Amino acid sequence: MIKDVFLIVVGFSSGLAVGCGFVAFLTVLGIIPRLAQLTKTFRFIRAYEWSIVVGALFGTWVGLRDIHLATAPVFLIPIGLASGIFVGMLAAALTEVLNVLPILAKRIGINEQILILLMALVLGKVFGSLFHWTIFVDD
Repeated sequence: MIKDVFLIVVGFSSGLAVGCGFVAFLTVLGIIPRLAQLTKTFRFIRAYEWSIVVGALFGTWVGLRDIHLATAPVFLIPIGLASGIFVGMLAAALTEVLNVLPILAKRIGINEQILILLMALVLGKVFGSLFHWTIFVDD
């Protein structure tokens, strides 16, 4: 009984921490107003906000379920590519906004070789992902 209560408290606390981090991320970087500015659709800003809330709730609900899609693996390729592109672009946007790479290059003294730093990061991500998918993901 105490173990179950402890797990509930830890799970709820972790969810709150992740949720607060997500909201802080969206607020500090101004993702929603920037999206509305780029697309010139300020009148849909409430729809953007609600789509993020509903998407986060739906994603959480799906993540807590053991859902198996009975589909051919070839149809999963576009989904995997889209997910990878999204995560990669989000990481690239964060590094761009926060100026991580120029600061890192300046700190370690390789201002002229920043292209090498970028290629090392990209190739490391690609090979790491391929290693993960070929070794650790079961069929």
